[in-house]
Amino acid sequence: MKYVVTRSPFNALSTLNNFDRMFNNFWSDFPTASNVKLPKVDIRENDKEYILEAELPGYGEKDIDVNIEKHILTISSVEDVKTEETHEEFLIKERRSNSFQRSFVLPEGVFEDKIKAEYKNGILILVIPKLPAKQPKKIAIKIAS
Repeated sequence: MKYVVTRSPFNALSTLNNFDRMFNNFWSDFPTASNVKLPKVDIRENDKEYILEAELPGYGEKDIDVNIEKHILTISSVEDVKTEETHEEFLIKERRSNSFQRSFVLPEGVFEDKIKAEYKNGILILVIPKLPAKQPKKIAIKIAS
């Protein structure tokens, strides 16, 4: 079994569909912008903090990096593709390594040093505490006599 070919009964007789399939399979090995998958993110806010949740299924805790530099929060992962020396050939190879980088500008008035991160069930949760709101300072005026 040298080659495995997937067929659909709806387009098995169409020469154009077979040509399109061959052409698409040839170009599918090249990375394109459409192959880049960014994690989906929800950001909520309450009186005390911002909460960022990012979907990262399939990643391990050690695969994810969270960095802050110049008020920019960056979530990233570079998956190491390890190739083993074997004498096996792939008949079908659809899975690829997933690397991504997503950045967010932090708002003014947050404790950057007190951000907490938790990774649970494929969801990265970042809790970004807010600084207490500054109250206006009242200056007493002395009347000179």
